[in-house]
Amino acid sequence: QVQLVESGGGLVQAGTSRRLSCAASARTFSSSTMAWFRQAPGKDREFVAYITWSGGRTYYAGSVKGRFTISRDNAKNTVYLQMNSLKPEDTAVYYCALDMTPGSYTNYVGAYEYWGQGTQVTVSS
Repeated sequence: QVQLVESGGGLVQAGTSRRLSCAASARTFSSSTMAWFRQAPGKDREFVAYITWSGGRTYYAGSVKGRFTISRDNAKNTVYLQMNSLKPEDTAVYYCALDMTPGSYTNYVGAYEYWGQGTQVTVSS
């Protein structure tokens, strides 16, 4: 059974940084693409970033590119999201997700079979 547990959320001021972590129990973690999504109140869940199994490929939403960095440590079964220059519009619940399909990498929310419970990030102006 796959479990994903996010941590690192909280209340931060605009312009500052925060790092989110997602610890995975999946035995297939090191061969799976991992992603971060976020959902603001009243909005659909939106893609933030993904990283492929070896870390060789990353992809970002335009709204976070240049400010956020996704990384992973396969020895620790953990994926990270470093968020810099945070803006009030980054306020959302952030979810990590795992795509079990071999060789798959996508920003499509429906492709990710497993999700964490989410961690709230609130950016004050």
